[in-house]
Amino acid sequence: MTDSMALLALLIGLELVLGIDNILVISILVSKIEKERRDFARVIGLSLAMVVRIIMLFILLKLATLTNPVISQFSIRDLILMAGGMFLLWKAVSEIHHTIEKEEKHHEKQSGGSVVMTAAISQIVLLDIVFSIDSVITAIGLTDKVWVIISAVIASFSVLLFFAKPVGEFILKRPSIKILALSFLITIGITIFMEGMHKHVPKAYIYLPMGFALFVEALQLRYEHNKAKKEKAGSL
Repeated sequence: MTDSMALLALLIGLELVLGIDNILVISILVSKIEKERRDFARVIGLSLAMVVRIIMLFILLKLATLTNPVISQFSIRDLILMAGGMFLLWKAVSEIHHTIEKEEKHHEKQSGGSVVMTAAISQIVLLDIVFSIDSVITAIGLTDKVWVIISAVIASFSVLLFFAKPVGEFILKRPSIKILALSFLITIGITIFMEGMHKHVPKAYIYLPMGFALFVEALQLRYEHNKAKKEKAGSL
């Protein structure tokens, strides 16, 4: 029992680390939705993504492997990673363009937001499949106890659901942070695509520069806050 609990804690930690990507994606996808409907989209999107991840778990347990080549030297896993990486790359670049150019999609406004929300929820679920495929395979490799893996998935999604809103709102209120987050998604998209091409990229090469960039941005935000505070005090 002790070994199972230790493994459960390990899997939860793994899911949470990989969930950072999910929070960034969710924050960007729900930004197009009316503010009062964002919480609903987050809850539904993450709930569906959790159900899909559990279904994937049972599918992968039934299948011997996803690493057998189906097209040339590429397996189903490789094709999913390449397609997901390209989609994430396209999404991040287009969002950066809209953010910088301040473009508005008039047809989205005319739809009353329902089309936009449906698209956002669908994209959350689809991208979670891409993000989760390696974590699910890793979890299966670590243990054959299904209840441990399912418990880890449910626990990690509960934490993601709790932090998705504050992190997302923080990003959306600060354009520089939003562009930085989108830049991270570009890096993640390229990395996922390269993984599908059998080109392994050490995670340290990704997360260390991202952490440094966030640290520099935090210093910049602190500088702007202190500057505004001094200017306000000087005007009194």
